Amino acid sequence: EWDRWLLMGLIGTAVGMLGFFIHQIIDSLIKLKWDLVENYLQVSKRNNLYLLTGQDGNIHMTWLCALGFGLAMVVLSSGSVLFICPAGSPSGLPEIIGYLNGTSIRHLFNIKTFLGTFVSCVLAVASGLFCGPEGPMIHLGALLGCGLSQLQSDTLGIHLPIFTRFRNSADKRSFITAGAGAGIASVFRAPIGGLLFVLEEVSSFWDIRLAWQTFFCCLMATFTMDLLSSSLSGFVYRGHFGFFEAEKRILFWNLLDMNVLAFIPTILLGMLGGLLGALFVSLNIKINKLRMQFFNSIPKLSLRKTSKLFRQMRTTTYYIFTLLMFCISPHLFLCVAAAALLVENGKQGITYLFKRGTHEEFGYTSLCTALAFYFILSCWTAGSAVASGLVIPMLYTGALYGRIVGLILVSIFGVQTNEYGAWIDPGLFAAIGAASFFSGVSRLTISLTVIMVSMLS
Repeated sequence: EWDRWLLMGLIGTAVGMLGFFIHQIIDSLIKLKWDLVENYLQVSKRNNLYLLTGQDGNIHMTWLCALGFGLAMVVLSSGSVLFICPAGSPSGLPEIIGYLNGTSIRHLFNIKTFLGTFVSCVLAVASGLFCGPEGPMIHLGALLGCGLSQLQSDTLGIHLPIFTRFRNSADKRSFITAGAGAGIASVFRAPIGGLLFVLEEVSSFWDIRLAWQTFFCCLMATFTMDLLSSSLSGFVYRGHFGFFEAEKRILFWNLLDMNVLAFIPTILLGMLGGLLGALFVSLNIKINKLRMQFFNSIPKLSLRKTSKLFRQMRTTTYYIFTLLMFCISPHLFLCVAAAALLVENGKQGITYLFKRGTHEEFGYTSLCTALAFYFILSCWTAGSAVASGLVIPMLYTGALYGRIVGLILVSIFGVQTNEYGAWIDPGLFAAIGAASFFSGVSRLTISLTVIMVSMLS
């Protein structure tokens, strides 16, 4: 079995490297986008967040530059899915689950699908849409698991004469399962979470040998991702290769002494997460049904794809324009902190919401406004013609209403500095709210708990 373990290690390493490149490219594109509009912006700092306001006479150029850059990335992202890899739309996760449970899907594991999904995912996240790279990373990890284990490609004309004994349906599915788990493990730096995710959500055919091998693959993906990220940021070497900084991996680690009273708002947050999660799923299903009815009414396939592209462009124009009006001109809405939350990328915003000891950093108005925007727009984005994931929007939405509940407790009991009242912290309840909404939408339990624990401590 040494060759099977070797392949599992190679797949994990390759997935970790791919995850690293995806995050580095996304960060570089986001930086490039704001560098381009920097000449037309005044940057001020409030509540540790950077706020953007247009200079006199340049506000229209600011909007045009930021809108044009974001729209161009969305058009390329949508075009990559519609015209290069239809099998990659929108995230690839349902297709992977279907394949591993016995459904054959054409073009799901070819090189065009890999390239199209990679480009679409990077551009969609960097454009500012309310989405993340998690779903596409699962698909890309499964693609690497398939390609590296089979070592053959009809498209490229490659048929290597090694590892030929794995060219059968059962082994192929095992490596695809491991690659999918490595994809989720590399995103959250949670190897156990990646293993449990594919066990709970993805695959129905399982044995103890595959569990150990998948865990090894996830472990290699996490290690590779952390190793490369330890010294590179935006493809710029910053030294300390191999030094794993806890502050860059863990959102908070200062544990709080808990009181039994903390379980009361926790239970309420769990119920709220279930209700809002059900509402989110119901709205998303209805939106996607309307999309399907509209596009299925167009007879020609080429016209249907073109219509999807133009509809995505129109929707994104309204989407980005509204956000720019809200974020670049926050004084029009009397809600500066909400604008700061929305202008940040999702991962950074979640870090701010989880921050401990910031009891009054965000008010009710900013949190409620950001919650309404994020809930509606992430629901609309899910299922659109771009390769995108839902985990970041789920965590962000849950963190927003969790922090609102924490703020309510602070309003009732005040800011507590003693050890018996330290649990009354909006950052703590933001983390609990994030887990509740994630669970309400995804219906995950065990793997979600492990992933959240890996992220937070």
